[in-house]
Amino acid sequence: MSITDLTLVELRDQLRSGAISSVEATTAVLERIATADDKLQSYVTLTAEKALAQAHTADERLASGESSPLLGVPVAIKDLICNRGIKTQAGSRILEGFKPPYDAFVTEKLKAAGAVIVGMTNTDAFGMGSSTENSGYQVTKNPWDMSRTPGGSSGGSGAAVAAGLCDIALGTDTMGSVRIPASYCGVYGFKPAQSAVSQDGLELAEPTLDVIGPLARSLNLLEQAARLTSEFGEADLPGQPVTLAGLAGVECTTEVLAVYERACAALGAGAAVALPDPPSRVRYAGFIATAQALHAALADAPPETLSPTLARLIAYGPRRKPEDRAADAQVLARTAERLNAIVTEHGPLLLPTAPQPAFDHAEPAPANQADFTCLANVANLPAITLPAGTAANGMPIGVQLIGPRGAESGLFALARRLDSHLAAYRQPNHFYQG
Repeated sequence: MSITDLTLVELRDQLRSGAISSVEATTAVLERIATADDKLQSYVTLTAEKALAQAHTADERLASGESSPLLGVPVAIKDLICNRGIKTQAGSRILEGFKPPYDAFVTEKLKAAGAVIVGMTNTDAFGMGSSTENSGYQVTKNPWDMSRTPGGSSGGSGAAVAAGLCDIALGTDTMGSVRIPASYCGVYGFKPAQSAVSQDGLELAEPTLDVIGPLARSLNLLEQAARLTSEFGEADLPGQPVTLAGLAGVECTTEVLAVYERACAALGAGAAVALPDPPSRVRYAGFIATAQALHAALADAPPETLSPTLARLIAYGPRRKPEDRAADAQVLARTAERLNAIVTEHGPLLLPTAPQPAFDHAEPAPANQADFTCLANVANLPAITLPAGTAANGMPIGVQLIGPRGAESGLFALARRLDSHLAAYRQPNHFYQG
């Protein structure tokens, strides 16, 4: 077994015992990136020299007896999250070459914990996209099938974790941009409540929807990263998982439905609840809010620096009539109120993460891609996605749990319970095989 195949517990134990060093672990990851990422294109910037220096410092801390869970562990950061002195370009030519003079709050947390940052992962420009094809620099592939998308906009992070090119990667989630790549790439992802994470150092956030969250190759890793970077409550969940009646009319592939039904059976999720508006309407209202934020920030950007997707979003922002914007706000408000009531009075909500597995790069993104994931953003709720099965073509399929704020520990406990049931239905990740 190679170093890059070790679980967090195995890596941590070997680092603490001195069986391997953080420098050795980091070198192994950097070598794997050099071998695999030319085709995958998950990283837009590598920080090998700084990573090895951080690893050397981590080894000194380990030798002194320090035992932080992520001390010496290789991680990556999405190219929207500031990393002092390192190019942080938001996937856009607008910020080409920009090196922030400061760290984002979450970057500070990682560095203080002794994590080793090996690079910046690719993203759709300013996080606005669903396939990581709208980057100003490169198109990221899905490591399970290079002809397919890893999802977006944190597709670089999802692909890097899935291919074993880091243990943990930070992403951002506006309406599913952590959870959809995690689902498409067969890894774990956590979207904290927006109110639980500082946005300091996040480039161009939509403040009511956007949040920084981790992706990881295990629930243990995911929880350690979540505890480090966000407020983490220990309250109990109020009850057993519930479902949306008829999945609120969202059309899913038969394979996604089969995986989801198996997850429901594993947790005994039975009670069905309803929302005041269809998820497609909620998603559209969130899309409008995002477009308006983009227009306010980037309306004067040189056209040649904009991706086609970003240009369309910026142009769309001011077109919505005031009465329509008011209606959008009402949709978002009543959806948030209803979802908060569901997860605090009934139980966590179990849903598919996306209605479909990863689609081909040549295909347009499905319109309903974020219908399930947008709900947690609109309601400011924590959500976990975990790999739950595979389609006939071998592509991963995920399910998600949405819970109340303050019960993050209970939500992870429920996810571990579900994970133990679903492991037999997942393909082994062959990217960890040396």
